[in-house]
Amino acid sequence: MIIIAQLGGQGQQYLILPEGTDRFMGKDAQRLNILAGKILAETIRTTLGPKGMDKMLVDSLGDIVVTNDGVTILREMDIAHPAAKMLVEVAKTQEDEVGDGTTTAVIIAGELLKKAENLLDMDVHPTIIAMGYRQAALKAQEILDEISIDASDKDTLLKVAMTAMTGKGSEKAKESLAELVVGAVMQVVEDGEVEKDNINIQRIQGATVNESQIVNGVVIDKSRATKSMPKKIENAKVALLKYPIEVKDLETDAKIKLTDPSQMQAFIENEEQMIKDMVQKVVDSGANVLFCQKGIDDLAQHYLAKEGILAVKRAKKSDMTRMAKATGAQLVTNIDDLKAEDLGEAGLVYEKKIFDEVLIFVEECKDPKAVSIILRGSTRHVAEEVERALEDAIGVVSATIEDKKVVIGGGAPEMAIARGLRAYADTISGREQLAIAAFAEALEIVPKTLAENAGIDSIDALVDLRFGQENSPYVGLDVFKGKVMDMKESGVVEPERVKRQAIQSAAEATEMILRIDDMIAASGAFEGKGGDDMGGMPGGMPGGMPPMM
Repeated sequence: MIIIAQLGGQGQQYLILPEGTDRFMGKDAQRLNILAGKILAETIRTTLGPKGMDKMLVDSLGDIVVTNDGVTILREMDIAHPAAKMLVEVAKTQEDEVGDGTTTAVIIAGELLKKAENLLDMDVHPTIIAMGYRQAALKAQEILDEISIDASDKDTLLKVAMTAMTGKGSEKAKESLAELVVGAVMQVVEDGEVEKDNINIQRIQGATVNESQIVNGVVIDKSRATKSMPKKIENAKVALLKYPIEVKDLETDAKIKLTDPSQMQAFIENEEQMIKDMVQKVVDSGANVLFCQKGIDDLAQHYLAKEGILAVKRAKKSDMTRMAKATGAQLVTNIDDLKAEDLGEAGLVYEKKIFDEVLIFVEECKDPKAVSIILRGSTRHVAEEVERALEDAIGVVSATIEDKKVVIGGGAPEMAIARGLRAYADTISGREQLAIAAFAEALEIVPKTLAENAGIDSIDALVDLRFGQENSPYVGLDVFKGKVMDMKESGVVEPERVKRQAIQSAAEATEMILRIDDMIAASGAFEGKGGDDMGGMPGGMPGGMPPMM
């Protein structure tokens, strides 16, 4: 694309953009972006709900991922379209903030774009649509507050965890897994907040999901530094060291000239003495278990084993942090600073092999603020999918503990908000009213999709839901029974934060996409992406835009 400007009517031309640049303006740009968003939403829409289907994703190396987790699907897909990437960011934000509701956020955004397209056909200006959507999103948050329930007791937390895991490969063991998740999260709560990184999931295949367990301490996928070290230590005094127990390499090149064999011997003995001194400092501190973030010299391993110390080398930084939280040990940067008061305590530290994994267990800690979950699965793919379900459950239980607010699931919140927005739209003059009403209709995509994925007639379901919502905001769709009912009695509960974040993120992303009226793609920006299959347009999409994936 060459943009040519003529100045002064003299016919003189100026090239502004280089040849090969693609540019789309006005409605063309808007419709291409809307199309990208709709395609992305349709791609993951069938995964929503307890009866959602899975996607099989195969990368260029042949690695397979089978999942119905929205954010995992979007991460694994090789998405090129810039507008579609913006919706992927919505899913990632949802995952980071709450841990669940990623599919909901993306399909709401896709439906908002679809409704906006209808309004554009009616010659409603994009700015008016964006303004109406913004007003609707704010009103939706108010309605959400009105229908939310204050609750954070253990029974509610278990329901929240089971709701998050339903339909995600952990169906048969969701009760036992929910107990593990709630127990783990409640253990690591500090000042009413939960640091999810303090819960470590150790995934091991080779057994059923029912054999999963929680460890009141930390499990790390490491073995002893050498087999001559003790395999089990009771009443452990744990030292956490960032400092390597080995002779440091010089930062500058240096040569040592030796003229006598005795000098060589003295040099070797001096190195040995330095290693001995470092080991002695560990011994003097009273530690009988050592976790080192750096390396441990072979000679140091020998001396540590002689002293009956169980040592682990090259432990991950995240494991070291969890260890400090569980045992109360201080992370020591310099071995010269290691003192008895820096040590942590654990009733038992031992090495154990489970299936084909060798692990170090640090158990029987006093009020640990970091715990581990040993997650089993019959195959790698099963274990990976259950792990994703567990991470979602940890996120929603954490959000419930922090906010102490929940909403009833089964599409009930979306229907209640849609009903409230329709009433609100009637109070607004101007064309924004159309956008608010469109926003209300868009939210109904959630219960509609739940019905479709369960093989239920979506039109009948929506009609029944609208009628039921007249009497109670807790009326939703029970996909297992195939009918509309009070989901509060069914125990389908979600954190309010899941819905709040999903609606807010979807509205903001949609608004940003609608406000784009000019797309300029640099020459070669999408080379190698797609073919020339649609009307001679490069990139496999109308107007020469790059493909979605």
